[in-house]
Amino acid sequence: MVVISIEAYQQMRQRPRAKSGWRIINGHEYYFRSAWEANYAKYLDFLVSTDSIQWWEYEPETFWFEKIKRGTRSYLPDFKIYNADGSHHWVEVKGYMDPKSKTKIKRFRKYYPQQKLIVVDKDWFKENKKHAQLLGWE
Repeated sequence: MVVISIEAYQQMRQRPRAKSGWRIINGHEYYFRSAWEANYAKYLDFLVSTDSIQWWEYEPETFWFEKIKRGTRSYLPDFKIYNADGSHHWVEVKGYMDPKSKTKIKRFRKYYPQQKLIVVDKDWFKENKKHAQLLGWE
């Protein structure tokens, strides 16, 4: 067991990191698995502030593939976005699409066809890089 002081713990959680780590966005604390996820969350927070969406959640629900006995049996999308009209959709942030990720997305679309999923990739970040300073991206 590792014991650290409260001050060291708070500094560790506040310190920006290149990849995974704790981030505070609009007063809420999240552990993001990548800087891209953190940056996308900042973008979503901007959309909330402009009333373009109602709200967003980070990794709120796991989807299970009950008929699958081996391999990829579940999927945890990165974001759930509540649209202004009351509907919702899911967003997966992917810098690199490995075979396991492809399988998860394919199975999600097969087993949950009523759910809308958008995959945000490096092209989306290239297109939106011009807003990086405004949004406070890392």
